[in-house]
Amino acid sequence: MSPAETQLDVLAVFSHPDDAELSVAGTLLKLKALGYLTGVCDMTRGEMGTRGTPELRAREALDAARVMKLDLRVNLEQPDGHVWPTEVARIALVRVLRKHKPKVLLTTHEDDPHPDHANTSIIVRQAARLATMGRYDEEAGLSPVPMPAIMHSLFSRRIVPSFVVDVSDFVDEKMNAIRAYGSQFYRAESKEPVTRISDRGFLPEIEYRMRYFGSLIGVAAGEPFYVREALNVDDPLALLTRPMNIYS
Repeated sequence: MSPAETQLDVLAVFSHPDDAELSVAGTLLKLKALGYLTGVCDMTRGEMGTRGTPELRAREALDAARVMKLDLRVNLEQPDGHVWPTEVARIALVRVLRKHKPKVLLTTHEDDPHPDHANTSIIVRQAARLATMGRYDEEAGLSPVPMPAIMHSLFSRRIVPSFVVDVSDFVDEKMNAIRAYGSQFYRAESKEPVTRISDRGFLPEIEYRMRYFGSLIGVAAGEPFYVREALNVDDPLALLTRPMNIYS
């Protein structure tokens, strides 16, 4: 099966190359280990970034994709810093959803302080619904798909997670995927301007954050998610008696 025909179980849709790595790489690695087909869709090339170039960022994204063992990585080439729920953006994502038919989407939360991230969340929810409508974008010749479930990765401290995914076994691989973006994060020899994410202390903060969310469920590391829809639970006893932090 060629990349253009790959049918996915899970697709992470984020604004910039490195966003998926920072937010949900542990979950993508875990899902891959469980046998699911995984992919990432970057909305932009990250051309507004202070460091590096879009071309270098594209190569780094492919390196990170190999670390995460992704089955697919695509880029919609929307304008960085100007991501809006336009018809162009919605159609571009609808076509990806119809081609690759993911059952679950991972994306940011609308409360994220970065406007591109917040608007990506809106685009994902709108495109997921529009992809089910047979007469939307008929000219592309792609069949409608069932509505995928949506998991929102959390950045804002104001949103309580619906659940936390145990990623204890995938911390090192996640950090290696992040470090694939050598142009963006701390390097002692770099002469480029220092940014928030290239500061020496930024990457340790990512790991501390995983450790904190892991502590909420009694494991070494976790990634938090929010879901807007009600969850269908077959066995509440099995769900609620799994090991977790009894001091929460």
